[in-house]
Amino acid sequence: MTKRGYHHGNLRQALVEAALTLIAEKGPQGFTLSEAAKGAEVTPAAVYRHFAGRDDLLAEVARQGYEIFAALMEFAFNDGKPSALAAFEATGRAYLAFARKYPGHYMAMFESGLSPQAWPDLAPVAAQARAVLERAARGLSQHLPEDKRPPGSMVSAHVWAMSHGVVELYMRGGATSAFPPEDLLETGIGIYLRGLGLLPPDR
Repeated sequence: MTKRGYHHGNLRQALVEAALTLIAEKGPQGFTLSEAAKGAEVTPAAVYRHFAGRDDLLAEVARQGYEIFAALMEFAFNDGKPSALAAFEATGRAYLAFARKYPGHYMAMFESGLSPQAWPDLAPVAAQARAVLERAARGLSQHLPEDKRPPGSMVSAHVWAMSHGVVELYMRGGATSAFPPEDLLETGIGIYLRGLGLLPPDR
């Protein structure tokens, strides 16, 4: 009987799909490479033609996730239109939308313990996603004198952390709130931006 991975001609992607299913069931560190092989209907030995180990497979899942994530962020940013603020807020909502729609990729990216810098194919695409949020953050402060502008990398890091916290607590962590995650994030971003002087008090 022909194994499914070879029959499809793309064993590498079949293993990624199997890993995504296992991540959803057991978490990114809760499965073995042998289980991924079983999910792809190939022998464990065949897996090593494509991946050196489970972390190598997780890194590929994360890489594909970052590609999707970066594309969604770029689409949400929309080249800073219709306004710097609207584009910035859209990137925050895109973060939540990604976590909701692609939970397996999200967990491989942020909950697997992998450092993007340790994987040559992973670091550039992870940086691409961060760069979109940094561009959005820099756009918010262009009206300020140069010596008064907060660093875009700092603003984007803070908002990324805030977005991540909303996802972990209120979308994945089971914490309850009277407000939808999107409202929590938008309100939090508003308070933060007002504190930096990037929003008027009544916004």
